[in-house]
Amino acid sequence: LWKESEGKAIGLTYFKERGFTDQTIKKFDLGYSPQEKDAFSKTAIKNGFQLEYLEKTGLTIVNENYQIDRFRGRVMFPIKSLSGRVVGFGGRILGENKKTAKYLNSPESEIYHKSKVLYGIHEAKQSIAKEDLCYLVEGYTDVIQMFQSGVTNVVSSSGTALTEPQVRLIQRLTQNIVVLFDGDAAGLRAALRGIDIILTQGMNVKVCTFPKGEDPDSFAKKTSQEDMLSFLKENAKDFIQFKASLLLDEAAGDPVKKAATIRDIVESISKIPDPIQQEVYIQSCALQMEISEDVLFSALAQAKTKKSQTNKTKQTSKEETLRILKSETPKLTSVDHTYELELQIIKILMLYGDREEVFKESVLSFSEEEDILEEVKEVKAKVFEKIFLDLQQDEVELANPEFKNLFYQLIQHFQVEGNLALDKIVPTLSGELSSLVSNILMGEEQHHLHDWEKKNIFVKSRDSQVSQLVNETILTLRKLLIDKKIEQLQKQVQNTNEHHAEILEDVMSYHQLKKLVSSKLNRVI
Repeated sequence: LWKESEGKAIGLTYFKERGFTDQTIKKFDLGYSPQEKDAFSKTAIKNGFQLEYLEKTGLTIVNENYQIDRFRGRVMFPIKSLSGRVVGFGGRILGENKKTAKYLNSPESEIYHKSKVLYGIHEAKQSIAKEDLCYLVEGYTDVIQMFQSGVTNVVSSSGTALTEPQVRLIQRLTQNIVVLFDGDAAGLRAALRGIDIILTQGMNVKVCTFPKGEDPDSFAKKTSQEDMLSFLKENAKDFIQFKASLLLDEAAGDPVKKAATIRDIVESISKIPDPIQQEVYIQSCALQMEISEDVLFSALAQAKTKKSQTNKTKQTSKEETLRILKSETPKLTSVDHTYELELQIIKILMLYGDREEVFKESVLSFSEEEDILEEVKEVKAKVFEKIFLDLQQDEVELANPEFKNLFYQLIQHFQVEGNLALDKIVPTLSGELSSLVSNILMGEEQHHLHDWEKKNIFVKSRDSQVSQLVNETILTLRKLLIDKKIEQLQKQVQNTNEHHAEILEDVMSYHQLKKLVSSKLNRVI
């Protein structure tokens, strides 16, 4: 670069055009590999390096009949370890050769693992430790230009996706990272998603974007050290808050996109290992996204346990389940609608369990002619009390084991607390139940996000239909059980020669009861 005419004319000229001073070029050991196909290899061998070593480190491409320098005709950026040992290179081609990659890096070797090194880490390590802060940029020239402007605590991932070993390398020097993005960077959302890996290490992450049309290289080139540091300080925003703001802007006016955005943000928060930080972010994002903390806490529980869900749980959600009658009647077989009914009961408890409603209850009796008589009266009760007492009266338990478990936890919680406190109940749930709770609450939140009235669409409020919803669910359950009881009695008639008259009387009574229940559901038998 400094001695040969080709190096001076091409390599040095390029670096000067980029605005790099001689001191900066020497600081980063920048260089140039001649255009001749094996100029570097011949010089290296002449100086005692073995061809086998040059091939293994990727500096020379060896063929049966010839050898070629991998980086020929490129300006060179040495990649150093934390201690300063050169472990690899990045090379940029000059000119408009569209058949060749603009940037080329050393291949993986015994000494170079791109996922474990950061460009500029050797030059920046003292400054990072002193400032207790690291700026992370994308390219080689971003690092060099910022370093030259006086911001020396800066490194680059060399244009590749950030990895855990790279994050841990920074973590040896500081817990604080500010990620710098171009002002008009394409795919910013995807890039932000990659930053989640920093959160998993428990580090403090901020994001700073440059003005439109600028990148760290161009901005640093025309900005003084004082102004550069001032800009970075004033524009560095908390990563979670920045991501939430960006994605909410993209989802503006679209409730479906907003729901997806909420899940995306919660997914990032779930990466943070500190539960106190998680809670602070949940509270902050709840205000920013105009959504209840309970929903976000529930979604957080789902995100944290998502990976622990087993195939068994997935199968359980699809299988038909069996409802058990705690009475003289045998256990009933599974039916198609059992799962949906049990899920509906859980949903009602989750959303309206602590609500006090006026219910119409039927008191049944028999006339002298053995006909079923019905007396209707109004009763005021909490929703959870109504459901629990009705199921107890019918001696019914939920058949799905997950639903059954959650049902009794919810009932006990309502009896003790009086209302549903998610921060107390969610931590006690298994991963599967946490996911169920989250899905129910997120579904309800999405219903509200549609904001129908602003669209001049007036729908009946769910809240105004709670008592009706509870009654219909219980009645549908009863009809289902009556159908199964009739089926069981009919099989008894076929399988026995005794007591036919008594069994048929029972069948007739159940048919009357079914007719009564069906009339309440406005169904024709």
